Amino acid sequence: MKNGRIAIPSNGEGGLKGTRAGHFGHCDVFTFVDVENGEIKEVTTLSNQEHAQGGCMVPVNLLADNRVNALVVGGIGMRPLMGFRQVGIDVFHDDQRTDIEPVVMDLIQGKLAEITNDQVCGGGGQ
Repeated sequence: MKNGRIAIPSNGEGGLKGTRAGHFGHCDVFTFVDVENGEIKEVTTLSNQEHAQGGCMVPVNLLADNRVNALVVGGIGMRPLMGFRQVGIDVFHDDQRTDIEPVVMDLIQGKLAEITNDQVCGGGGQ
């Protein structure tokens, strides 16, 4: 990915030096990484919203409203995955590392694959 905005579900305050949250829907913040010509231009964070009302589509709409092009998750349920596909956000899978910066660099370098339907979680505590 050479241009666009990457979102990473993050623990605590997020940021490039932060760690990824295990379950995207229950992360503390989303770390946004703006990429231009294959280089990181800006890093910002946005607090996640409670999704009691609206369920799994709350984070989908939140990221769509913030012009996100790609999301990197360690796991995701089928309903939100379908939602991200509907709004044009590509969802990439990496369940090996928890540090944000190397995962972002892998995505920029084209090393991460898009998540497939057989990699989704059952939701809840998984």
